[in-house]
Amino acid sequence: MIEAVKFWNEPNNKSHWDPELDPGWTRYAEMVKLASAAVRAESPKLTKVLGGISPIDPAFIETLARQGVLDSVDAVAVHGFPLDWNHWQINQWPERIAEIEAVTHLPVWVTEVGVSTFGAEEVQEFGLKRTAELLSGRVPRIHWYSLYDLPRAWPATTRHREAEGSSYYRHFHMGLLQEDGTPKLAARHFAEYTPEFGICQWFHYEDHRLEDAVRWLKKLGVKRLRTGLSWADSFRPDADAWFDRQMAALDDFDVTVTFCFTPEHRGLQPHHTSAPQVPQEFAEFCGRMVRRYAGHAATPVQQERPLAAVA
Repeated sequence: MIEAVKFWNEPNNKSHWDPELDPGWTRYAEMVKLASAAVRAESPKLTKVLGGISPIDPAFIETLARQGVLDSVDAVAVHGFPLDWNHWQINQWPERIAEIEAVTHLPVWVTEVGVSTFGAEEVQEFGLKRTAELLSGRVPRIHWYSLYDLPRAWPATTRHREAEGSSYYRHFHMGLLQEDGTPKLAARHFAEYTPEFGICQWFHYEDHRLEDAVRWLKKLGVKRLRTGLSWADSFRPDADAWFDRQMAALDDFDVTVTFCFTPEHRGLQPHHTSAPQVPQEFAEFCGRMVRRYAGHAATPVQQERPLAAVA
């Protein structure tokens, strides 16, 4: 079942939203408010989450709050990768969460946290254990990124490429499983942290890994899954057939669906990171997906914050 929807992915990261086309995020703010209203009209109780931010930036949250965006969502989300990309240490996770809690009354979800095996599998093994020590019981949702390594034949969704040393290549080594499904060292421990830990796994259009992914998720004891439905993919031939197949395969999980990626022909610029020409069109896509896969059957997620921080 769908337990929550998210509006975009990493809107404060140029790899996912172009700030030069939207200075001040005014277009993003309008888009989220319209999308939230569209989702509420289809499923009033469905939990609505602001697109997970990366980097973790309280000023960005305050910017959206001033534009009324936080009044239209039920939770905010953050993404953190301190052993790979962030300029802070893994032990600072509680501080990063507290920074966001200081600027909003909304619950803070961690919808992407992970460690690459670019250098060694043992680094990911350590990172999983320490992340669990720091975040378990601290936030309402934790989604580990990811189940699979990104296939080397696919591009990573980033604008970094080779310009920043190993940064681009680390995207391809974030899985608990290698590209061919071989488990890494951390995979043998992951079931120790489920079902509290969920997984974030993106599925490409007609992804060949879907059925195997479901088997692995169940084997690992995963109950909560975050994935995406791409607005850009909705213009492909037989898009609804693929969406139907994907959502049917994931029906046994509590799914957080992220709506994102601008179709090239509907952006201010022909790129998936572009603000749309007509933000209402994104809202209509969100409403249609909720009507098709959630509708009025959706149930609200408990929104209380955890009572105690983990040091």
